[in-house]
Amino acid sequence: MSIEYLQVAEDEGEEPIELPTEDDGTLLLSTLSAQFPGSSGLKYRNPESKTFRGVRLSDGKFHPPSDDGWGSQIFYCVFPKENKRKSDDNLENSTAKTKRMEAKLRCTDLIVLGLPWKTTEQNLREYFETFGEVLMAQVKKDPKTSQSKGFGFIRFASYESQMRVLAQRHMIDGRWCDVKVPNSKEGLIQQVPCKVFIGRCTEDLTADDLREYFGKYGEVTDVFIPKPFRAFSFVTFLDPLVAQSLCGEDHIIKGVSVHVSNAAPKSDTRGSGGGGGYGGRDGRSGVGSHNRGGGGGPNGGPDGSGSGMYSQRYNGPGPNQGGWGNQGGPRTNIDMPNLQALGKSDPLEYFPDLDRE
Repeated sequence: MSIEYLQVAEDEGEEPIELPTEDDGTLLLSTLSAQFPGSSGLKYRNPESKTFRGVRLSDGKFHPPSDDGWGSQIFYCVFPKENKRKSDDNLENSTAKTKRMEAKLRCTDLIVLGLPWKTTEQNLREYFETFGEVLMAQVKKDPKTSQSKGFGFIRFASYESQMRVLAQRHMIDGRWCDVKVPNSKEGLIQQVPCKVFIGRCTEDLTADDLREYFGKYGEVTDVFIPKPFRAFSFVTFLDPLVAQSLCGEDHIIKGVSVHVSNAAPKSDTRGSGGGGGYGGRDGRSGVGSHNRGGGGGPNGGPDGSGSGMYSQRYNGPGPNQGGWGNQGGPRTNIDMPNLQALGKSDPLEYFPDLDRE
């Protein structure tokens, strides 16, 4: 007597497995659970109503749904709710987790620093509309002279647009500007770090290898491997939630097991004298010794020279110099304080006239 087989899959869209039936045409529950551990029932989609139908189970045996046997349709496993397999959670990648977390986030007002005097609210809106829908664009002006104060505020409709804008500097009306999350009057809005620390690296792993591997979890904006080689690297993502979802995990890249963790800067670098301060070469600034350059201490200038608290002269559009440089008029060649050295993370804390009201 030939053995009859029926097609069973764990869920719709997955590849089915053919399971053998008994001589009486039934399927043993033990046969099903051997291939799908934890399963307790079977169901199939009714071709007429398109709804699911359950298969009768009696004395540990599943009985065919009709006198003609099991037919050619695909049957799907049923799992008890209290013991439902967690394969989706185990196999779920970080991108899927990020999408669920992102739905809980809302856009916030962003401050645009270093605007030229001539930039109008219409100019501001038109520029940022290239990134997504802009709900609000505002240039702050002096109430007495109606002259621009050199900064403004924007708000986007989508979180993705907001993150793309925060991830880069912007050339607006011929001048480099920075966009940041301000310190609101209601309290500090915390930004989730986009950068992660990759430990246990080997010299065989290149920046392209890291970019290609981590790119499957989300858009990678930067990969940094220190020179000389120090067995670690840094990867920066566009979306901070992708970065955070990877922290604490081990990944195998080209046969090398690496560990991902937070790339938080050291809590106190004052007085270290050698580990890189707040400056960086090539006009790039950063906190902590892992950045591309470093001043001789916490008060390093933008060129890494360690030139002191009030020696930061904003004459050029270096990528991270904050946008407070030459705009013409009275601000030409003004020596501005190093906000990092003063313990200030935002111009709103240092300059009392930067007020939303």
